[in-house]
Amino acid sequence: MPGIHAPRPAVRRTVLAAGTLAAALLGGCGADHAGMGHGMSAPAAGSSSVTSFNDTDVMFIQMMIPHHQQAVRMSDLAVTRAGDARVKELAAQIKAEQRPEIATMLDWLDAFKQPTLAPTGMDMGHGPDHGAMAGMATEAQLKALSQASGTPFDKMFLTLMIAHHQGALTMADQELVDGTNPLARQLAQQVVNSQSTEIATMRSVLDRL
Repeated sequence: MPGIHAPRPAVRRTVLAAGTLAAALLGGCGADHAGMGHGMSAPAAGSSSVTSFNDTDVMFIQMMIPHHQQAVRMSDLAVTRAGDARVKELAAQIKAEQRPEIATMLDWLDAFKQPTLAPTGMDMGHGPDHGAMAGMATEAQLKALSQASGTPFDKMFLTLMIAHHQGALTMADQELVDGTNPLARQLAQQVVNSQSTEIATMRSVLDRL
């Protein structure tokens, strides 16, 4: 895929300690983020008892990091430019969910010994890589969003974020079909659950404006 360092040939790799994985899945929920309840953490390596991940898991994490980063970037604009209180609340909720997930996914790639996207693949909103990451806003759209305020900003933000979330659902659905790593699949399911709900809410707010 353009802009992504190709994963190593072997599809399954032994890098996660099963005991640590179980603790992260079953006992980590106390480390809750606001509005999240994920409790997910970076896996540890070095145990003789291990689980594995495949290329779909790596691709999902590599692509979801910049996808989340753009959502946070868009949501940051709402602090000063949104006019509707519910839009501001939604933007704050998106940041509260996705910032910790970005940090977690970066830790996962480090543990998996896999790279992040190459610099040329970071801007998926236009150019040859556009089709690789569904829902990403273009730089032109982000510029227009940054120049809007009040109700025009609110409508543009909601329209772009709905499409952005729908792209995330597409990516998460693929992970749930073909991914094997329990933590990556857990995150994908969380994305489906939270962002499906947010799409419905954003559509409701957009209809009201």
